[in-house]
This record gives sequence, structure tokens and C-alpha cells, in this order.
Amino acid sequence: MPYIVRFKFSGGVEATSRLEDNPELERLSEKSPFKSEAERWGDEIYFELPIKLNLSGERREMEVGEVAYWPPGNALCLFFGPTPVSKGDKPVAYSPVKPLGRITEGLEDLRKVKDGEEVEVEIIKE
Repeated sequence: MPYIVRFKFSGGVEATSRLEDNPELERLSEKSPFKSEAERWGDEIYFELPIKLNLSGERREMEVGEVAYWPPGNALCLFFGPTPVSKGDKPVAYSPVKPLGRITEGLEDLRKVKDGEEVEVEIIKE
């Protein structure tokens, strides 16, 4: 069953995503809710997870609205526009990431999130 993930940033922005079922997400959901520090990299937000996921990167070219896991940083990434290595309007990850799902609500509001804001993450099995 898929997961609904809610992101609440300390600056007031909220977003929701839907992630496909994955045994590693089941492990992560056991830590829910958890808090982390959001970092900005162009139009990408990423933050460290409380446990390391056993997932490897697959690709760098992403679509606006995708959510992915970045293995080297043990981080969840929210892509909402171009990153510093993008050649056009599409996001490109720093290194290969594992796509997990899509942002379903609050995509445009993510632009308001500032570097260093606290993010509270709640994971609910659908």
C-alpha cells in the first residue's frame, strides 16, 4: 500500500506527497513523526532521514514534483524546479537518486521554504 507523507516546515509551508510502497519506507514510517533540518539547493529541498535506507540511486534527471531518496546524503529530496546543475527547467539531482513518488499538495509553496528551516515529517500508510 502507498504512503502519504506530510511535510510541515517551521516557516509555515505545508506539503503532501504520495510514495509507492517499499519495505524501506515501512522501516522509515516506524520513526514517524520525525524532525530534520531542510536545506535548499536551487529548487530542491532535501533533509536527512533518521535511519539509513537500503536504496541505491537510479537517475539524475527528475520531473518537477518528484520525491526521491539521495543515498550519499541519506536524505529525502523534494524537486520543484531547476537545480544548479539543470540545463533547462527540469530538476537534475547532484548524483543519482531513487525516485519514490510525487508531491500531491503544496508544490508551489515549497519555493517559500528557506534554508535551515525545521521540517516535521509524518508518514501514514494509505
